[in-house]
Amino acid sequence: MAAHSSLTMVGRDDELAQLAAVLTDPGQRAMLVAGDAGVGKTRLLRALRDRALGEGWQFFAGHCLDFGDSALPFLPFSEVLGRAAADLPELVGSVVTEHPAIARLQPGRRTLALSEEGQGVAHAADRGDLFAAVHAFLDAAAAQAPVLLVVEDLHWADQSTRDMLGFLFTRPFAHPVAIVASYRSDDLHRRHPLRRQVAEWSRLPRLGRLQLRPLPEPAVRALVHELAPAGLAERVVARIVARAEGNAFFVEELVASGDCGDDVPGDLADLLLVRLDRLSEEARQVVRVASVAGRKVTHEVLAAAADLPPDQLDAGVRQAVEMNVLEVGGQYYSFRHALLGEAIYDDLLPGERVRLHARYVVALSGGAGRGTAAELARHARRANDLDRAVTASIEAGDEALTVGGADEAADHYEQALELLEDAERSERLGIERSKVVVKTAGALTTGGDTLRAAHLLQQHLDRLPVDAPPTTRSRLLSEYASMLTIIETDRDPVALSTEAVRLAPEGESPLRAKVLSTHARVLSGAGRHDDAETFATEALALAERLSMPIVASEVVTTLSGLRLKQVEGDDREALHGALERAVNRAADAGALQAELRGRFLLGRLHQDLGEWDLATRWFRSAVQRGERAALPWAPYSIESRWQLAWVHYITGEWDEALALIGAVDDPAGPVIPRAIVEPTRLAILCARGEDVLARARGLRDLWMDEGGVAVYSSGVEIEIHGARRDGVAAIAVYDDAVAVLSRIWQEHFAGRVRLAAQTLAAVARAVPSATASQRRSLVEQADRLLAEGSAVVDRFQDLPGHWGPEGQMWATRLVAEHLRVRWLASVDPAPREELVAAWAELVQATTKYGHVPEQARVRASYSQILRSVGETAAAREEEDAARELAQRLSAPGLVSDLSTSAPGRQSESSTRTTGTTGRAALTARELEILALVAEGRTNGDIGKQLFIATKTVSVHVSNILGKLGAASRTEAAAIARREGLLA
Repeated sequence: MAAHSSLTMVGRDDELAQLAAVLTDPGQRAMLVAGDAGVGKTRLLRALRDRALGEGWQFFAGHCLDFGDSALPFLPFSEVLGRAAADLPELVGSVVTEHPAIARLQPGRRTLALSEEGQGVAHAADRGDLFAAVHAFLDAAAAQAPVLLVVEDLHWADQSTRDMLGFLFTRPFAHPVAIVASYRSDDLHRRHPLRRQVAEWSRLPRLGRLQLRPLPEPAVRALVHELAPAGLAERVVARIVARAEGNAFFVEELVASGDCGDDVPGDLADLLLVRLDRLSEEARQVVRVASVAGRKVTHEVLAAAADLPPDQLDAGVRQAVEMNVLEVGGQYYSFRHALLGEAIYDDLLPGERVRLHARYVVALSGGAGRGTAAELARHARRANDLDRAVTASIEAGDEALTVGGADEAADHYEQALELLEDAERSERLGIERSKVVVKTAGALTTGGDTLRAAHLLQQHLDRLPVDAPPTTRSRLLSEYASMLTIIETDRDPVALSTEAVRLAPEGESPLRAKVLSTHARVLSGAGRHDDAETFATEALALAERLSMPIVASEVVTTLSGLRLKQVEGDDREALHGALERAVNRAADAGALQAELRGRFLLGRLHQDLGEWDLATRWFRSAVQRGERAALPWAPYSIESRWQLAWVHYITGEWDEALALIGAVDDPAGPVIPRAIVEPTRLAILCARGEDVLARARGLRDLWMDEGGVAVYSSGVEIEIHGARRDGVAAIAVYDDAVAVLSRIWQEHFAGRVRLAAQTLAAVARAVPSATASQRRSLVEQADRLLAEGSAVVDRFQDLPGHWGPEGQMWATRLVAEHLRVRWLASVDPAPREELVAAWAELVQATTKYGHVPEQARVRASYSQILRSVGETAAAREEEDAARELAQRLSAPGLVSDLSTSAPGRQSESSTRTTGTTGRAALTARELEILALVAEGRTNGDIGKQLFIATKTVSVHVSNILGKLGAASRTEAAAIARREGLLA
């Protein structure tokens, strides 16, 4: 269960530091703390109290209470004196002796004294004595230890209490006395007596003011987590954050209620509605009508819906504003707290709500006031004017898309679809339901939820009656085929799109132009370039004849991309310019998707060639275009962000990559678009030493839905297992990823070469510490990985434009890593010259491609190979280069296999005695070799595992036998076990 209130202060560190100045700055010993009810004033004052007590201060607190006109004068000071009399009786007694007037504040004497006839006159005459007595009491207490006096809820204070505080604020103390008073700013209406007093006090140089603002969103989220440590769904958390508006009390009440539905929790509603008791009937009517409008309303619309005479309307609005129920902002009135508006709306009777919503419909549709289609749709639905709600919802969706509100547009369209389930309504309004379905799917896709869009289209296709018009089926099939090219699916989008073309109307039909354009794009994605060009040409001619610039731009982009895939050399460069012109044409036509697709295609073309600057330019332009349109999750906008982050990863610009990913770190964002950028972040964090295995595994649930997530997140998992010398686990990840990707893509997908090479690297790292039987098994798996990777290379490298420098780099690493596995396992190893040459070629390929993190990994491994064959000078150069790259990236994980001692050197200075035998001490290196000798390893095996020459191992073994007095390696192992040298 959620805790009903927080035990700790959240999000107020800066305010506490400012408030604590009363404890540290003798020039500012007084402070007024203001804030709305529930914003956290009391929690902040408690934190101040705890700090003061921790620093040796005394603490006195008094509270004003809401007794209306019956409040006792000086009530908070009476409370302070009563507690002081119990805790400090001698002090209070001495003050009473010197200042008898203060005795009247003692709690036990107040009611009787004030009821005696004539006492009020006598007390009025000596108010000055009473003020001086309280001042003397505080000063006397401060002589023993500094005093912090807190007076809470000053908005309920009587005039005498306010006068007393004014006196204390202006009179210096001989000893440290700090005074803090708090009040609710939302209770200070324009005629509140404290309002004038605060203005006067603000001119005092010793008095500071602190206005508590609403908590920022991160602090609200932290508070929600504290109140509900078991966790709430992100949807619920986001809703609480929005409704609470940074008010801590509201957060507590909403969390405690579970924030179920639109209703305000009962206790909170009761508290909020008390504010209406002070309003006149006209003001109450105004706020009731305003609550139906929602968060804000213009004066014109409010006047039309309220149906009050102008003078009564103005008087009601003025009082609601003065009493801090409504606020004025530009042309709008809004509730000071949105939850207050919700509580008032909930308090209306059902019939009242319907009638008031109907008034708003009349006002908005009749031009009586300005409003949006979304507002009209909302009021029409709640007024049961459902026909008008349909048309307004569709118009609202169109409006939302023009300003980048894809999610909102989808909501509006879905509401219209729900109402169009009534076939009679659809026919009466003349609205083709399939068009609204396509609009909805487009909005969902633009918002990044393509899976949901595809599901919607499939659902409506399945529900179509057999006698549905061919145009309806064609429209839905075409859009569905387009969606299937974006997601992973076992359905054939080409077949669906072909059927859509068959059903499309012949002749000069806008629908046919759209269907042909989509068909060309689907065929292009399936690799049927000649067919795609044929249909694209027909679609372009038709779109131009029908003056459809957006469709024409889509087709031109498709044609430019097609031709680029089919040419190389100078022709390819010429077509780059053609695609750039297509991008400009799409931008001029307002064809956003065509523009984004063109920019993405240009980025990918340069990326495939390793032209990083140009790839960065085009990917970044697509990201920025998506951001300007407020559509960061749109197709080709999010893909461009993904690829740009990966380019930054390859080129070593890791901080830029993390910033690019962090910019879409929105828990409420669509799942798959967020997931495709996540592996890049995990790869960086892993190389920088963080354990991200659980986070990488958490992405597995999305492998079937998005192959890109599978390829890159499995690569991260493989690297992690490689660093842990767990080749078996790395192979298991490879097999899992291949099984999924072979199902949703094809068996010989290009990324399989990279995964196979990464897995071979992990196997190579595992071989030295494996047993003989484990090594044989790992070598068998390595042979399989080489064969599977080579099959992909053979399939792709002869295809024009499909196998660029990146593919060449990974193919080279595939061979080099396999040679390393066999060399380390001593299973039919290649000659050392072949091994070294393969790794030298790999270093060259990695450097040529410009893959900075792979350069670090490859050079580190190459240095170890060079050291194991005795080429120590060259090994030292490669090791230095690898370390320099890793240091530049702050990524020690890239070179974790290298010795932590100075590059190229192994410390021999540290020694370890051989226990109680009295034999000579063995060096650290000799102990390391002795442990491997005890495992039965040969000198060659040991040299490969420790990356030293076999001859060097032989020298070390001779020294070990001599120091231990052993005649053989077997005897040395026995002595080592007996003497405890193998720990």
